[in-house]
Amino acid sequence: MGFEIPASLINHLRECHSAAALSGAGTSAESGIPTFREAQAGLWARYDPQELATPQAFQQDPRLVWEWYSWRRDLVRKAAPNQGHHALAQMAMHIPEFSLITQNVDGLHQQAGSPQVIELHGNILRTRCALEGTLIEQWMSAEDIPPRCPNCGGLLRPDVVWFGESLPVDALERAYHAADRCEVFFSIGTSTLVEPAASLPFIALQQGAVVVEINPQSTPLSGSANYVLPGLFSVVLPILVQAVWGG
Repeated sequence: MGFEIPASLINHLRECHSAAALSGAGTSAESGIPTFREAQAGLWARYDPQELATPQAFQQDPRLVWEWYSWRRDLVRKAAPNQGHHALAQMAMHIPEFSLITQNVDGLHQQAGSPQVIELHGNILRTRCALEGTLIEQWMSAEDIPPRCPNCGGLLRPDVVWFGESLPVDALERAYHAADRCEVFFSIGTSTLVEPAASLPFIALQQGAVVVEINPQSTPLSGSANYVLPGLFSVVLPILVQAVWGG
């Protein structure tokens, strides 16, 4: 891997009572899920993702947006958690208070066994009514694309946060609370560019937490983090967990 886990970090984690972790698109990319801004493939190559993931796009062409998300859902369903996801779930078992905050919408953390994941951007595998906002698990099979809400007849949409929409208040409040109260904060596979998530590790720093960055590339956080572990999430985190708590 090219480096060893610092002994001081190992000691911090062994004594840690409260920790938080923020995961970004890099963690899912290592499971084969393309990052949101990567080039589209096949039939979708001519579309800009940032022009499809908006309320305006859904209003103008709901069928197009629904079918694009159906394609993305298929990519997610074919993916599996990597060793980093499993290591995070193991870490949560060793630290009494552990909060996992994610910018990802694929549910891979939950599949790996992480409890009570704070999803800042929703979950692509869930569906909700575009009018009422209620989650819908089943609907009548019909030719309508998008399908209709069985309760009110409104169009159904993926339960994700689109450009121009606010993040869920409850998730954001829980994320801020975790960053404010933790002793150790991990920033993993995220560019630290997209607000408000990008501010979370800096909030933790201001409150005196030990901040650890795991990322193959440097980010705006790298110069401020207490520990920078350059490398892949699926490689670095299992080594870290092994070094701290053993196998």
